[in-house]
Amino acid sequence: MDGRKPILSVRDLVVKFDLRGRTLTAIRGASLDLLEGETLAIVGESGSGKSVFTKTFIGMLDQNGRVDSGSIEFEGADLAGYATEAEWLRVRGRKISMVFQDPMTALNPLRSIGRQIQEVVEMHRGMSGRQAELAAIELLDHVGIPDPVRRFRQFPHEFSGGMRQRVVIAIAMACKPRILICDEPTTALDVTIQAQILRLIKALQSDFGFTTIYITHDLGVVANVADRVAVMYAGQIVETGSAEDVFYDPRHPYTWALLSSLPQLGVKGKPLFSISGTPPNLFNEIKGDAFAPRNPRALRIDFELQPPMFQVSPGHQAATWLLDPRAPALEPPAAIQAMRARYPGGER
Repeated sequence: MDGRKPILSVRDLVVKFDLRGRTLTAIRGASLDLLEGETLAIVGESGSGKSVFTKTFIGMLDQNGRVDSGSIEFEGADLAGYATEAEWLRVRGRKISMVFQDPMTALNPLRSIGRQIQEVVEMHRGMSGRQAELAAIELLDHVGIPDPVRRFRQFPHEFSGGMRQRVVIAIAMACKPRILICDEPTTALDVTIQAQILRLIKALQSDFGFTTIYITHDLGVVANVADRVAVMYAGQIVETGSAEDVFYDPRHPYTWALLSSLPQLGVKGKPLFSISGTPPNLFNEIKGDAFAPRNPRALRIDFELQPPMFQVSPGHQAATWLLDPRAPALEPPAAIQAMRARYPGGER
């Protein structure tokens, strides 16, 4: 793990939701280390548990959700044991912040932009009045809002989508957090604005030295920003490694399928690859490898026993029986082999 120490460590986390008399297990024993100063991307299909997983880091699960077991170690404390809002206010915003995907719903349309930033500064940094106002204006300037003094007085509807997202980032940065979670931060933006926002976050990380988590299903974003990648499926982390490891030497069949779905790997005149089937019903108990029913290369044991996490190389792990020494040798799909051939040496 390149010598850097974990800033946050999750072990065997289980998160459950009570819905209409039934229990849904959204996170099923997920474990992950977040390294100090890195940019980690968590990828997977919609519904794989990416957002729920990271919401446990800031105590923002819905009221019917709970951490059932496991631990989240951060600064010597186990966040999984936090039960009160007072406890979470010592962490949320102040030490771990989140940028949400839709800036319009993340902002209060009835309050000025400046006031929304100022109240965060007042709550967490002990400033008030003119001092807090100047700090908010400085933040607007730092995230690239032109004429920040005038913009301070304006309302969200007077900003474009890209500018609103910059404001949301300013709010998240108001307390200079140690960890910034970006939940699909570019989904609602056009391509050129997406690139600007990604560059902005990267520049802020360089300036302030925080650790970044991206939650995304866009592998193009991952390739551009991530140092490491964690692949999530059905509430579990199934593969982790450097961006080069995951793109050019993937080992889990689900990672193979995700990468094979990239339009860039399509062959002219042939249909684009798509993953067959649907994710499992998380109301039900899952036996074996959750991806097995959608995996045409599944082994018999995949339907019987959940695979452990196998070490591929230092820092690269995957939870698949294909890595067991007793498993048959299987070549990855043609699209993955083509990616390796197209990018020898695994350089981005």
